[in-house]
Amino acid sequence: MHAMIFWGFALLFFATLIVAIQADFGLQIFRGPLYLFIKVTANLFGLLALLGILMALWRRYVIRPRRLDNTKDDVIILALILVILVTGFIVQGLRMAIEPDPWATYAFMGYVMAPWLASLFSEATLLSLHKIIWWIHPILAFTLIAYFPYSKLSHILLAPANQALRHHGPPGVPEPIDFEDESIETYGKSKLREFSWKTLFNTDACVKCGRCQDHCPAYLSGKHLNPKQVIQDLRVHMEEVGKAYENYRKEHPARAVEEGAGLQEAAAAAQGSAGEESLPSEEELGLPELIGQVISENDIWDCTTCRSCEEQCPIFVEHVDKTVEMRRNLVLMESCFPPEAQLAFRNMENNGNPWGIGWSSRTDYLQGLGVPTLAENPEAEILYYPGCSGAFDGRNQKVSAAIVKLLRQAQVNFAILGNEEKCCGDSARRLGNEYLFHSLATENIKVLNGYGVKKILTQCPHCFNCLKHEYPQFGGDFEVLHHTEYLNDLLSSGRLQLNHGIGGADGRRITYHDSCYLGRYNTIYQAPRQLLQGVGLNHLEMAHTKEKSFCCGAGGGRMWLEEHQGERINVMRADEAIALGVDRVGTACPFCLTMISDGGAAREAGEQVKVLDIAEILAEKIS
Repeated sequence: MHAMIFWGFALLFFATLIVAIQADFGLQIFRGPLYLFIKVTANLFGLLALLGILMALWRRYVIRPRRLDNTKDDVIILALILVILVTGFIVQGLRMAIEPDPWATYAFMGYVMAPWLASLFSEATLLSLHKIIWWIHPILAFTLIAYFPYSKLSHILLAPANQALRHHGPPGVPEPIDFEDESIETYGKSKLREFSWKTLFNTDACVKCGRCQDHCPAYLSGKHLNPKQVIQDLRVHMEEVGKAYENYRKEHPARAVEEGAGLQEAAAAAQGSAGEESLPSEEELGLPELIGQVISENDIWDCTTCRSCEEQCPIFVEHVDKTVEMRRNLVLMESCFPPEAQLAFRNMENNGNPWGIGWSSRTDYLQGLGVPTLAENPEAEILYYPGCSGAFDGRNQKVSAAIVKLLRQAQVNFAILGNEEKCCGDSARRLGNEYLFHSLATENIKVLNGYGVKKILTQCPHCFNCLKHEYPQFGGDFEVLHHTEYLNDLLSSGRLQLNHGIGGADGRRITYHDSCYLGRYNTIYQAPRQLLQGVGLNHLEMAHTKEKSFCCGAGGGRMWLEEHQGERINVMRADEAIALGVDRVGTACPFCLTMISDGGAAREAGEQVKVLDIAEILAEKIS
């Protein structure tokens, strides 16, 4: 539909441009076969544009999908384009009705209309109508052009610009905070002026298509968060702030920033760094507070940082970074966060893990397995980093044991940090406690660099993403592999040998749940599926899979928070798996394993549908 409208208008503009060139520069372009080709092409693409507009009207005002908001702007745009197209064809038909054209059939839209118009009106009336509608057509066209920057049509320019300016590095990596910089007075973002110009441009480019809304697990489960509305609220607030400072500049020229200054310059002056008398704050201008009034705290804390919104956005609007920045402000400046987060913060700070279990018991689950620490085996080819879940959660300890079993079978020389390992800090960072994350990360990096670690194997996608993409911000440059990647390499190279005669019959039905931090954050989709194929299971895909996978609900630190509104996200995901009629659900993330297991238990399907990590499934196939 959009392609029909865009390319239809583009070809009509091209044809009109040729007419202008011929008329103003005397170049004879409309001659011979080229003339006939342009006639046919312009009519064809004009018809496509007309059909596209009719489809848009039908969808917006008849089908009315929930993700689309019908505003006055939409009516004006669609009506203008429709009338411009129709009047263009009518003018063509009127001309043919007045003056027969031997090549009329090539302009088939006008050719079809000409006999009908000739039968309705006299020649004098046709001449009058032609003159009137001829003027209406360009007037409407220029009206549309004038309306362009004040309407959502501006996305024709803003969207490509935003796509070009998008972040090309690893997604969702927050900017580090230098806590030793005494000039920094606030942490996080609570004022619009604190965001970068790129972030502000990001919100302005949003076209309100609603795809983020359609794929947001928080919204679909009945939470307060609507990612589309958050971006639109930021956009409206940006316009209000800009107008307020512009009005103040006009009313107080002696105190204002230089002529033509925008929001960023006004912000600098407001913070006293512009060399002029400072401008009033947003509060002094009577503007609503960003956090609490423009964006509710529920919106900020409901987010699972799954990036489904960003993955589906056609113009690469970045939602998650804005949420994390506002969480940072709430946590570091206001000490305002869900009460459950307080316990997780305290446990990570005191014991190096969110469960609060004593740090000295981190390796208790490995007793009897004889796994060496890096201090005992400094020549290990790879460091196995089980993470907090793999060390302290009873269910995920079985996954750790399975990975150890597989590494041993493949004769991999590996070691662990043991009690020197601490939480990677991902949950602390996503919950907004950057200071705690900084502390955990720098301590881990100091230990890892002290041992000269080069290669790390992680069990948890959150640890994987954090160590791979965020530790380099603090001097931790390592080669980091997720266990599904590494095991798949071992299997394909022949180092890992499976015995298909043990571990149960092949052909059982299984579906695989894509972890957000393994999939959307790191595009690891094939390795887990190749492992399942190698085992010989009958793999079925859920409706929401790969880039469109549905979050388990634990990301963004929400593993440690309660859901107080709507349906539980993990139960919704478990329902989707159960509906397939599978025997097993494969996972590659300890959080996903826990959440989907709990979701299945809530539906009393725990016995019928087993939730297993892929490492456990592989471990069944070795003696």
